[in-house]
Amino acid sequence: MPGQLNVLLAEASVPYEMVFEMEEINDDFKDTDLTLVIGASDTVSSAAEDDPNCSIYGMPVLRVWNSKDVIVLKRSVGRAGYSGLENPIIYKDNTEVLLGDAHDSCEAIRAKLSSM
Repeated sequence: MPGQLNVLLAEASVPYEMVFEMEEINDDFKDTDLTLVIGASDTVSSAAEDDPNCSIYGMPVLRVWNSKDVIVLKRSVGRAGYSGLENPIIYKDNTEVLLGDAHDSCEAIRAKLSSM
């Protein structure tokens, strides 16, 4: 995870040994079937690598867009991240956007998977 998110993960009681640093995980996305993105829009924005005119260009990001499929949980489309930019990954062919409250969406996914 990007360093600034480590504090949030600690506050959520996520054990540190479960967290990967970007340089440990970024190359694995190309071999990942599905990435579920919950929040942190700017830390997974392809604009940081693809758009030199973007205000976050050069910022280290998780390259989730390299996964086979990506599901982004959002309350609505068109709302920008912390940087004020909309994330271009939501328009990529391998990305689906699941609209709604992330907690409710995760619970619905969990329930569906548990019933399979």
